[in-house]
Amino acid sequence: MASRTIVVLEGDQTGQELLEQSLRVLSPEITRVPTEFIRFDLSLERRRATKNAVVDQAAAALVTTGLGLKAATITPEAKEDVGSPNAILREAINGKVILRTGRRIPGIRPVGGVHSPISVVRMAVDGAYNAKEWREAQGDDEIAYRTEKITRSTCRAVAEFTFHHAQKTGAKVFGGPKYTVSPVYEGLFKEELDAAHIRHPLVHYEPQLIDTTFALLLTTSGESMVIPTLNRDGDLLSDLVLQMFGTIAGSESLVLGFDNTSTRVRVVMAEAPHGTAPSLQGKNVANPMAMILAGAALLSYFDIPEADRASRAIYEAVFESVFDGVKTADLGGHFPTDEFTDEVIHRVKSKVEVWSTLGQA
Repeated sequence: MASRTIVVLEGDQTGQELLEQSLRVLSPEITRVPTEFIRFDLSLERRRATKNAVVDQAAAALVTTGLGLKAATITPEAKEDVGSPNAILREAINGKVILRTGRRIPGIRPVGGVHSPISVVRMAVDGAYNAKEWREAQGDDEIAYRTEKITRSTCRAVAEFTFHHAQKTGAKVFGGPKYTVSPVYEGLFKEELDAAHIRHPLVHYEPQLIDTTFALLLTTSGESMVIPTLNRDGDLLSDLVLQMFGTIAGSESLVLGFDNTSTRVRVVMAEAPHGTAPSLQGKNVANPMAMILAGAALLSYFDIPEADRASRAIYEAVFESVFDGVKTADLGGHFPTDEFTDEVIHRVKSKVEVWSTLGQA
């Protein structure tokens, strides 16, 4: 079995501590999947010292291996500082999609009628986050302007991945942009979603305006859904969806880079959706679920049966642990970070061993 290489992108504060927990689970001794790790220090201190050169080096490695695991990093507020490494990394890997999936956590009561998984497929570039902004005039007459853009190729990547993911998971495609107010700008995205539906006619497609999507989430009957969104809409919606299931620390986040056709995933960078949580640093109380699940998701992109088996084992081990009362403080439990990880590792090793004994893939 050929070894796969994961680019490890180290971070700051609690983000780095949780990354180390995830790497414990991903050890080849635990998963039985030959895996090598190349580490890059993307801490704020190192980024400042290298003037972001280390981020460029990490991005190049990501393009080569196609697999990355990233810790949360600090984004300094001053404009003249090094900023966030995320934009550099996403541009380098042609990252166009961010995937986050809310799932029911055993023993945690979700909000509203949510029951089955809800995936938010967010446009990772353009929109409000890369807009040109300026102001004119002064006083009460001062006017603020913003010029945003999206491209058809990016809209196509998001739309195609949305329907592919829905078909893979047996979910329906639900939601969409507010094209009635913005028929030119947001209408471009709607056109690509409609075109993707023609290519995937067996997928249930229920387009809704984004504001209606938010409202109907609270009255959902529990169906599995995949929701395609523009950049800022997805930023807001994904946090809401994860919190509806109990905690933002309960799911992984994937940044997906595409080839030149905008249809095939070439690079996967997995991370937690939360930040560096400085108030929890050094206390061994933070929830490592999201980072451990990020590692599990990454294994599913190895494209080998052994890695798929290990990925499933990690997912099951995490949620079974919670079901059996092994919870960190944010979920109402008392287990420290490292002891939660210890329990997951024990269960993964058991599953991999038993499945191997039974000859099951």
